[in-house]
Formats: sequence, C-alpha cells, structure tokens
Amino acid sequence: MTDQPDLGTEISSARLPQPFIRWFAEKGWSPRAHQIDLLAKAQNGRSALLIAPTGAGKTLAGFLPSLVDLAERPKRKPGEAFRGVHTLYISPLKALAVDIERNLAKPVAEIGLPVTMETRTGDTPSHKRQRQKVSPPDILLTTPEQLALLIASKDAARFFSGLRYVVLDELHSLVISKRGHLLALGLARLRALVPGFQAIGLSATVAEPEELRRWLVSQETRGDMADVVTVGGGAKPQITILESRERVPWSGHSARYAIPEVYEEIRRHRTTLLFVNTRSQAEMLFQELWRVNEDVLPIALHHGSLDVGQRRKVEKAMETNALRAIVATSTLDLGIDWGDVDLVVHVGAPKGASRLAQRIGRSNHRMDEPSKAILVPANRFEVMECRAAIEANYLGAQDTPPLVIGALDVLAQHVMGCACAEPFSADELFAEVRSAAPYADLDRRTFDRIVDFVATGGYALRTYERYARIRQTKEGLWRVSHPRLAQQYRLNVGTIIEAPMLNVRYVRGGRGTASRGGPLLGKVEEYFLESLAPGDTFMFSGKVLRFEGIRENEAFVSNAAGNDAMVPSYAGGKFPLSTYLADQVRGMLADPDRWQALPDQVADWLRIQRDKSVLPKHGDLLIETFPRGRRFYMIAYPFEGRLAHQTLGMLLTRRLERAGAQPLGFVATDYALAIWGLRDLGAMFKTPGLSLGQLFDEDMLGDDLEAWLAESWLLKRTFRNCAVIAGLIERRHPGQEKTGRQVTVSSDLIYDVLREHEPDHILLQATRADAATGLLDVARLGEMLSRIKGRIVHKNLERISPLAVPIMLEIGKESVNGDASDALLGEAADELIEEAMGLD
Repeated sequence: MTDQPDLGTEISSARLPQPFIRWFAEKGWSPRAHQIDLLAKAQNGRSALLIAPTGAGKTLAGFLPSLVDLAERPKRKPGEAFRGVHTLYISPLKALAVDIERNLAKPVAEIGLPVTMETRTGDTPSHKRQRQKVSPPDILLTTPEQLALLIASKDAARFFSGLRYVVLDELHSLVISKRGHLLALGLARLRALVPGFQAIGLSATVAEPEELRRWLVSQETRGDMADVVTVGGGAKPQITILESRERVPWSGHSARYAIPEVYEEIRRHRTTLLFVNTRSQAEMLFQELWRVNEDVLPIALHHGSLDVGQRRKVEKAMETNALRAIVATSTLDLGIDWGDVDLVVHVGAPKGASRLAQRIGRSNHRMDEPSKAILVPANRFEVMECRAAIEANYLGAQDTPPLVIGALDVLAQHVMGCACAEPFSADELFAEVRSAAPYADLDRRTFDRIVDFVATGGYALRTYERYARIRQTKEGLWRVSHPRLAQQYRLNVGTIIEAPMLNVRYVRGGRGTASRGGPLLGKVEEYFLESLAPGDTFMFSGKVLRFEGIRENEAFVSNAAGNDAMVPSYAGGKFPLSTYLADQVRGMLADPDRWQALPDQVADWLRIQRDKSVLPKHGDLLIETFPRGRRFYMIAYPFEGRLAHQTLGMLLTRRLERAGAQPLGFVATDYALAIWGLRDLGAMFKTPGLSLGQLFDEDMLGDDLEAWLAESWLLKRTFRNCAVIAGLIERRHPGQEKTGRQVTVSSDLIYDVLREHEPDHILLQATRADAATGLLDVARLGEMLSRIKGRIVHKNLERISPLAVPIMLEIGKESVNGDASDALLGEAADELIEEAMGLD
C-alpha cells in the first residue's frame, strides 16, 4: 500500500472501526477503494471475488471483513460456550499459508486486535491439529486437504458453528484441478453446516470471471454469482528476453547456453527469483549456477520434493534477505511476498500468459512499482513463445484453463468423508453436491452409482466385504461400516498423486512379462511407458529397446533390431503450451512485420524458411516431407502442445502403417511432430490412396483411439490414480504405507476384473474421462483437426527445411529424464543446419 487520497465517502459506505482508521493514519496510508468496496459488500452479506494486480493489497482486502467483524465481536465471558473458528483461509500452497500468517500478524498486533491465528497444513504436528479442534483459533489458515479432513470429523458442525468468512486465495489456481473439485464439495458441505457464511475469492489472473463468481456461491439456484470487485491499473511490468551473446540453441530445453549471463544478472540485483517448470530443471539450473558462482553468492533451491525443514530454512532466509538467488518451481509462483526480490528470471518458456504474469509479480511485490523480469528461451521456437507471452502480458490477456466438470473419483472420496462425519441422507447429499459449481449438472443416476460404488465397490466387486465401506441403516441413512474405515479415509484423503518411476528390465525378446531376472537398465517415468503398446520401440540407455510389457512396477524390454525408435523417449515440460500462446506463435510465424521484435538470428531463420519452403498462414497446418539418408520424413507444425502431439503421433503412425507407409517412429515437441519411415511419404500423399485430408480426419479420435487405448497401459495406470483418489485402494494404513508396487498390483488386478466383468463401471468411466483430458488432450486435438480441415498446406521438399531442424534434433535423444548437453547438441546440429540453411 502507498499514500492514497482521503476516502471519506467510501469509508462511510462500509463500517470501518476507529482503531483501523487510526492504524491507517499512523502508517501514512489510506484504505484503497477496492478494500473498502469489498468490506462494504461483505458487511451487506454478499460473497465477492476480488480481481487485482500483484501488490494491490489483496490479502488485507480479503481479511478486512474478518478483522473488522472480530474487532466488534463481544468479548468472551468466563465460562462462555465453545467458540468455533471464525474465518477459514484456504491456500493452494502450504508455504503461502505460513507466509500469510507472518504478514497478517503484524497489522493484527499493531491495531491491537484480540485475534488468534494459526496454520493447519500437512506439516502441522498431529498434537497441534488435535488441540485446534478442541480450541480453534479465530482465523485458521489451511489447505483443501485439511478442510476435507475437518468436515469428515464427527464434531465438524460444532467446530464450524461460528464460521463467518471463507477466504480463498489464488482462486484461479485452486479451481482448475481435482483439488478444486474437492474444495468445491467441501464448501458445499460448509454451506449445509453453516448457511450464513460468506466466501471471498482473491485472484490476480482470471480469464473468465463469471466462472469463478459462480464457483464461489451455491448453485442451488442455477446461475447465482458472487459480486465482483475489479482493480485496474498497477505499474506495467518491465519484461525482456535475454539477449545472449551465444547462439540460441535450435533444440533442447535446458538453456545452459545462457548460464553465465543469468549469473551476471544475479550479481547486478539484490535478490533474484529464478523460475523453471519442472523439478529436474530446477536441480540442473541450481547446479549450473553453483558451477559458475565465483563470488560464492548465497543461492538456494526450493521445490516440492525437498524436505519441509529445508524448504522452511530457505523461506526464512528469503524473508530476511539473506539470499541473492532462489531457484524454484511452482512452489513459489503464487502470492508470497518475499523480502526484496527485485528480479524474476524465467528459464525456459512460461507456457502460459497467466502463469508468466503470476510469476513475474513476485518481483517488487507492490502495485505501484513495476515488476522486472527476464525470459530465457531454451530454443528458437521458445524465443517466439516468450515474445508472444510478453505481448500478452502488456495486453492484459489471460489464458487460465477453463473449469471442467467435477471428477467422479473425487465425488466418491467426498461421499465417504461425509459418512465419516455422520450418517447422511442420499437425497440431501445429492442436493448439496449439486450446489457445488463443478457438479451442478450431475444427474441422479450417476450420483446413485457413486454411492453404490462406495457401499459395495460396484457390481463386480460387491461379493468382497472389504469394499463395503458404507451401509444403509433402517432409517435409510448411510453410515460408515466400521470405525477403522474412517481412520483409513483420514490417512488417504486428497487428490495429489506423485508420478512414479518404473524399473526398466531386460527380458529375452518375445518373452514378454512372463520372463524375469534380466539386468536392470534404470528407471523411466511411468507416464511415458504407460502410453506404449507391446512391440513399440524407444531409445533409452544408449540402446533401441523393444517394449514387451509391464508387470507391477517394472517395464520389460528386449533389444530391438535397427536404429529407429518407434516412440520417442519422453522428456518435456511439466505444463502444456496454452492455446492462447500457441495461437499467438502461429500468428507470429505468418506475419513478417512481427519478426523485427525477435533476435536477428531467429528472424533470419524464419526468412530463410520462407525462401526455401513456406511459412504457414495463421489458420493453416503446414506439412513438410523430404528424404534424408535412407529415411523419408513428414513434419507437421500444429503448435498444440506436446500432449496433443504425442497422441497425434501415436494415431498417425497407426494409420500410416495400415496404408503401407512403413513408419519407423515419431517424435513430438510443443510445436511440431515428426514421423519417419521407409516409404516416400511425399510421393504417397500425391496419390489418391493416401491424401493428407484423409490422414488427418477427425475420425481418428474414434476407433483408432479406442484401439490404441486398449493396447496401451495408459488406461490401467490412469485407473490406479482414480482408484486411489476414490478410496478403492488405500496408499496408507494405520502404522504403515503401501509401496508403489503394492498399489500397482492391487489396482491392476481390479482393473482386469472390471474390464472383463463390468466395463461400464463408474470408476472406468472416470478413468476414460481423466485420460481424455489429462494425458491425451483429446479435446484440444479434436479442435485442431476440425480447424485445419481443408487448410492443410503440403510442401514436398528435396532436403530438410530450416523450420524442421529443431524437431529433427530431437530424434534419437537417449535420455528420458534430461537433455543432451548443449555442447553435444550444437555438434549434432551443425550438419543439419548447414543442409537446411543451404550452407553445404
């Protein structure tokens, strides 16, 4: 906050007690208009969404109604009855809850408010959590998982009896995932327990405000919305793309080429926050910075896999300005106000305009001071993506993902949680669940199938007593079958499941998973292996391997003939390229006037591409075909993100195989897809038997997709996650935790039973929905196939084009987890570049 003109008229519209007015005056401040506006709405009994830029005082605005109400609350008399929690603050991050407690404690103390405030996260000791239930603080700062646990308690009604406000921070981040579905159901339960409370949502980046306004209030009356307070203005950020003295790599995503220049920026600033998209990138960047850290500057690392004690040490050092640089993932990209951060460096493309706005707001965390950020693209396509993200930021464009329909596995978990608290009526719970925005369209038949699933496991499992977790009483209410099941629920609550690794083990060719005992080659991310079908080949550990199958937590492989890997070794960013940025990059390619904003070496690359091949118009899909060596290549440039391209590659190779094109493999990036084979694809596309229109027809998302899913392990692995969230399989038991192998064995057995005996089981339905949205990006792929119909541009070339060089360099990479070094990448690129640019 900074000095503001007197807001006497605004203050009169809200009830701001004298101690607050005095506190503002002592600080030399006046309340901001949006803070007073939000207070007035709350005091009039309205829920509200506050949309405000970084540094606008959102936190104080969100808590002001609570603090004012608590200041005016009569003092507790000796022997007065139990007082429940007054305000619930819910954050997507543990660190954010801790930060808010620290920052809010100061004004509370300075105003002299009789307010108690505590955090409750997964890091809070159990004895403290138990004490909080007996003697709640006035303000409880917590997470969606802890709310689920609190409402599943038998004394939930008593604990929340005095609830007046629920403050939801970084709301845009909370609502787009299964955590958001769990939270929406938790709020619906709170509304049933305490109908009068008000919800206050806080967000800096919102693409569709109406969606969040509906999310904040009961949808019992369809279309109801919370009020909205929007804050304009704020200093425009200063964002630049690193102008490196080095050659921008054609491929890769490590940005090692720029480490010395990044280090120089750290030396020039007080505190630099460096963001990357994955934990492995964070580890690599941290090591590289220490390698060049000649001044021994204090540089720290912060990501979700680190021990909580280590994270807290880093956070404390940040608070006291004891660090010069912090390398972080998404653990620090929300509204934490850390010390004197005066520069944000984003290493690698941000993948989304809203994500970039969120992260750069950590620099100069004040509304009236510009944030300063430097983007470090890892390759040439990322240069264009970074430029598009900067333009989007200056335009104020947002691309937060749209809300999706509530997940059924999350609903099953919630049904069990409600039973743990007290017996429930199915009719009443159905109405309650439909009041939550993600479940507003839930039909009664699906709800009843979920209740039946929690009660029996479903038709195919109902003979097994272990799956009977709730029973119906004579009065028609549903209750927990046994107290130990309630204990197990509390140990397993939540929707966050870490992606496991699988061992890769040799077997003799063709023996499949029946053979055991071969040597271990290493570990590979499960999400890559689960997409393979037996017979697919991929590169790992310097070898081309034939995938034989998966058993428990091991993938079995044999040596493959030849040097061509059918499926790439999957290595990529954590976040998909947003549709908005993808569209902007397509527009940039098609508009030479926008190239002047790009570095000369990138602009020259595009000019040579235009001369030697073609650049696609904004709405077109460019397909290039050319021979190289003894192979024939097809390169497509959809710009739809790696997930959609992976799925497209799987389906296209199936179609090309049927057409006799003899495809040998494919590789996908966020920007392009390459397929290669033994037949001349360019010549084949000129014949009536195989047109590009037919190849890219939308019908590939029908039988081809179903056939691939049936052969791959992807659905089986997705089912495991759904089964864990739905409570069919517990990861943790009292006094012990299941290994990943044990969880996999249990889920695989159940999956096989259900596929054979109950293929329409509710959990298989949830699994297919998850795969379509999360792992395959089917909707986005479908939109792309529809958009390009009749707009495919084919360029049959005699040699590789400049635009194709980046994805051609991805072919044959050995590492699944990391990158080849930039030095090796540069060497491998030389021959391709000379050929593509016409230098040979």
